[in-house]
Amino acid sequence: MLELKPSSVDSKFSTTMQAYVFLRCFCTAWVLTSFFPSYSDLDTVLITSNMIANFCCEPARWVQTKSIHISCPKESASSKFLAPYTTFSRIHTKSITCLDISSGGGLGVSSSTDGTMKIWQASNGELRRVLEGHVFDVNCCRFFPSGLVVLSGGMDAQLKIWSAEDASCVVTFKGHKGGILDTAIVDRGRNVVSGSRDGTARLWDCGRSACLGVLADCGSSINGVAVGAADNSINLGAPEQMPSEREVGTEAKMLLLAREDKKLQCLGLQSRQPVFLFIGSDAFNCCTFLSGFLLLAGTQDGNIYQLDVRSPGAPVQVIHRSGAPVLSLLSFRDGFIASQGDGSCFIVQQDLDYVTELTGADCDPVYKVATWEKQIYTCCRDGLVRRYQLSDL
Repeated sequence: MLELKPSSVDSKFSTTMQAYVFLRCFCTAWVLTSFFPSYSDLDTVLITSNMIANFCCEPARWVQTKSIHISCPKESASSKFLAPYTTFSRIHTKSITCLDISSGGGLGVSSSTDGTMKIWQASNGELRRVLEGHVFDVNCCRFFPSGLVVLSGGMDAQLKIWSAEDASCVVTFKGHKGGILDTAIVDRGRNVVSGSRDGTARLWDCGRSACLGVLADCGSSINGVAVGAADNSINLGAPEQMPSEREVGTEAKMLLLAREDKKLQCLGLQSRQPVFLFIGSDAFNCCTFLSGFLLLAGTQDGNIYQLDVRSPGAPVQVIHRSGAPVLSLLSFRDGFIASQGDGSCFIVQQDLDYVTELTGADCDPVYKVATWEKQIYTCCRDGLVRRYQLSDL
């Protein structure tokens, strides 16, 4: 029998709040026991003053953490729910579509449907700089490895490089005929890659503000791009022409393209030669590399494909948690972080045996995830940046 016990040990925990949390935990427990039979053996749900519940199969004991732990030894399954450590609500006034954290962890950059792109203090969300120059919405933004420079792409079909120190735009790339949807930085940043609605992926020379070539012209919108080092066993082919001396760090690299026409395309970054073309169940929204031969790609209908580049004909596995669009994928430690359009955001580790759910977004889409050491940042349609502390687990 499942038992719920609202906390009565803390007088500061109001009756109204107890009722609210009690209802939320009751709903969670009902869903778990109704749709996941493996959780039907849970004995207790405990609610503490910090609105956190402890789900356990052993005798209950009060906890003071920001996490919920659910485990079922019979099924060897375990999940944790982690609440935000802090929330930043004053950075933007509307939906936040993208964010990134600098390599040193000190700064964050984000773009919003309110038409702004801003740099802020990662520790407290304090605004540092406003980056102005794109004509329409900014779709993507990321720090260069130095943490001092920002790369952005917008619906104005322009790619821009900014100084994080004084907010000046130092380089503008023009050449795409449609909005830029995603970018990738090659090695230390001498070259960058962009994917656009015009169906092309391009390689750019940051030093000379010039396009080094069209890497792919697939006739379908490119929603996501990723660059990764290739395992020695993978044949990337040879370039038909001698690469430009301005190409730096492109050798032995793979380029992954998540396409709107349900295709996931991989090619040699320097050779421009095809490695594989995989057809999925719906439009691919995002992609990332897990290693020199493993990759992930997420689709509009909620599938996360794990593929092995050495044998891409059939996926290693397909993860499907809901029918909501997979909006972002990020390699993290020995697993990955994924976010979806229904507000779910989760960390998967150890071959799906251990899952950590990042709570707080409810049903608002989580568009992007960024990490620095033990901190995870998410941006959402509700206009909030949430910071999670893994040490709270």
